[in-house]
Amino acid sequence: MARMRFDIVADTHGYLSPSLLAELKGADAIVHAGDICSPSDYRTLQKIAPLHLCLGNNDWAYDYGRHVKKTCLFYGAGLLWEVNHYRERLKLAECDIAVCGHTHRPFICNEGGIIVMNPGSPSFPRSSLGPTMGRILCEDGVILAADIIRLHL
Repeated sequence: MARMRFDIVADTHGYLSPSLLAELKGADAIVHAGDICSPSDYRTLQKIAPLHLCLGNNDWAYDYGRHVKKTCLFYGAGLLWEVNHYRERLKLAECDIAVCGHTHRPFICNEGGIIVMNPGSPSFPRSSLGPTMGRILCEDGVILAADIIRLHL
């Protein structure tokens, strides 16, 4: 299995900035933790890399298809990923990597060996870091790096 780059976003709210789109180039997969709020942004991200998306509180399933649900589970790079807009709805006992959104505030933590990430928001940030996204590098079932990336305005 090869090294994979997962770019993590949430809370884009209908706006994909030029700096976000530039940073996403070269991703092996994009994980979006909800509040994409735009069928055209959904299609744009799908053209960059395979997209794993969950619904946020401002999303409607009929905009993206019935396969997009409130929780997204998938295997990537030998790891089980869980994606839910709300941190409190993540079932950490059942995954290797968990991704959430909603607060527009980035964080990475390790909870009992599970990496939990909120990438913040590249569109409407609510932290002193400004616009952010996340990136997780994995290979053969091992997490090599997990980072928050600051984007330019």
